[in-house]
Amino acid sequence: MTNRVGLWIDRKTAVIVALDDKRTSITRLESGVRRLGYRGAPRSRTAYSAKYGQGDNQLHQQYLHHLDKYYKQVASRLRGASSILIFGPGEAKSDLKKHLTRQKTGDRVVDIESADKMTERQILARVRKHFQ
Repeated sequence: MTNRVGLWIDRKTAVIVALDDKRTSITRLESGVRRLGYRGAPRSRTAYSAKYGQGDNQLHQQYLHHLDKYYKQVASRLRGASSILIFGPGEAKSDLKKHLTRQKTGDRVVDIESADKMTERQILARVRKHFQ
């Protein structure tokens, strides 16, 4: 039984489509990561961060740590895959590929493609077309 996985990912959401010989499953993961503004600075500083001197660099490091936890969560869902297609807008797809390479599972990634925002049906159609 081959398990092929297509993954649409950005820094907020990951949609994982798993295809095997008998069934198809779709899983959606949310990162919960706050969006950053210009040069990594948060869009708004909280009263807590201003009062206790939590600088932009610390906030940026927290953001990167949160992203790393998100990529670990996504990678754990890809464990049983024999081949992986990663696509999506922005840099999240290449960041995840680097994360998978560090975990020694990057060799299962067959392709990385750019894609815009897509519905779950569009993602499913693209994954099926790629693995036909």
